[in-house]
Amino acid sequence: MSAVTTLRPGYLVALKTSIKGNVSYSKQDLDFLRLDDGASKTKWETERTVKNEREQEEASEIRSKARSLIGSVCSATDFGYLCPLSRKGDLDAAVAEARKLCTEFNGRSTVTRLRFRFFTGYVADNDKEAINAINSEVRDLLDEMKAGLQALDVDKVRNAANKLTQVGQMLTDDAEAAIQLAVKDARSLARKIVKAGEAAAIEIDKATIRRLTETRTAFLDVDMEDREIVTPGATARAIDLAPEAETISGPAPVAHAVEVD
Repeated sequence: MSAVTTLRPGYLVALKTSIKGNVSYSKQDLDFLRLDDGASKTKWETERTVKNEREQEEASEIRSKARSLIGSVCSATDFGYLCPLSRKGDLDAAVAEARKLCTEFNGRSTVTRLRFRFFTGYVADNDKEAINAINSEVRDLLDEMKAGLQALDVDKVRNAANKLTQVGQMLTDDAEAAIQLAVKDARSLARKIVKAGEAAAIEIDKATIRRLTETRTAFLDVDMEDREIVTPGATARAIDLAPEAETISGPAPVAHAVEVD
């Protein structure tokens, strides 16, 4: 299987949300002890004060919903959200709705403020650094699925399979198809493990493990000097998941930005 060196063009989405104003903390030092080896120990007591519990709960719910709206049109990766070009309209609509929710809450709240910050950077389909970053994540997730199968850890297999499916929408058709086959085999074997029960002696399907290993070799790092990058074709489907993501600068010029205070 040849090395996969293509990536769908899209956006790296940076998202940060926070709740301010309602909660305060006070810390009181109770004891300080200096040890003979030069180390020290400190004990303290922390007091948390919430001025308006109802507002705090509502703010938390709206914050989660705002993040979920953005995540519903993106792939979740270790580098942040990734959104294919084909879903740019959906992303803009999700941002507008999230911004509206936060603005409306801030308009009626008394002591609580929701902050919503968002921007995107363009990721080109021939960006070798981006290709290597995604290929690395694919390899790690394939390794997690393989380790989960060998340890009979069904949850580990399923979590890695779900994440891998998300990442797949940012890859070319051939690359995504290879991932789908590996995920399908791994999930099938995971179902067999569940059906057999923990006490049963299960011989791990060698064909499934071999497929995971072979698929992994297709996602090697791109040679930064000599490897030709080919433009991908059709668009992929979207996965509706919304994990956390920290602010990450995009590898190319900013597409647009949104800020709500």
